[in-house]
Amino acid sequence: MKVCLACSARFDSDDWTCPECGTAPARNGFLRFTTDEGLDGFPDESFEHLPEQEERSFWFRGRNRLIDWALGKYFPRAASFFELGCGTGVVLAALHERRPGLRLAGGEPSAAGLEVARSRLPDVPLYQLDGRRLPFEEEFDVVGAFDVLEHIDEDEAVLAQMHQAVKPGGGILVSVPQHPWLWSAVDDFSLHRRRYTARQLVERVERAGFRVVRRTSFVSLLLPAVAFSRWRGRGRETCDPMAESRLPNAVEGLFGAAMSAERRLISLGLSFPAGSSLLLVARRL
Repeated sequence: MKVCLACSARFDSDDWTCPECGTAPARNGFLRFTTDEGLDGFPDESFEHLPEQEERSFWFRGRNRLIDWALGKYFPRAASFFELGCGTGVVLAALHERRPGLRLAGGEPSAAGLEVARSRLPDVPLYQLDGRRLPFEEEFDVVGAFDVLEHIDEDEAVLAQMHQAVKPGGGILVSVPQHPWLWSAVDDFSLHRRRYTARQLVERVERAGFRVVRRTSFVSLLLPAVAFSRWRGRGRETCDPMAESRLPNAVEGLFGAAMSAERRLISLGLSFPAGSSLLLVARRL
């Protein structure tokens, strides 16, 4: 079901023109429900080298595989998936490769990010939108938000909109940075508003109308290395936030193997109590 953001009308149609007020979103390679103006996000130039970093990074690869596993484990009959804050499309591209029958869509506030996503996903519907106002109601089996909520002051409003967009019986997949004590200059550079505790995220997800069915930390085996890296940089006047994406190949391989081992343990039922990131799976009530 589509939602007109101008008059709040609900309608079911292949066309995005509202039958009540006649409003239609602009098109620029993707449907635009908002503009970059007034949105507090990354500068356009930050997306130029991000795809290369995403392809190389053990963290992006490991997170993508964990997301794919969680989707198959907890929503095996899902036919549609929407990613809120899809960025350059790195998660959607991985799911498109692994699950070619899954109907995918993505939404992102940055036009620059969507341009990169379009090059990766020429046939996937993409929307420029604000997560606090989604033009969907009971539209998707699963909605995902991966390292998105921590960027938004009104994270509970976003969770409420995710609830609106999910079909009855469907659910959400969410990942966020964890442990406030890990806060560093990297979080400042990344425009984070917070790092979550597990309790904080669970409470906010439940208030939005979901029932949590699984939560686990990840990047857990590497937590000592992450903590050392973040603490070592505290107090410095300058920060190189991209240093973690330029690791030697041998280190990349070692860290990637650690995340693969984590994923196998998680798939066997182990939920890690600590880790630099947190994965949560919840169903709509």
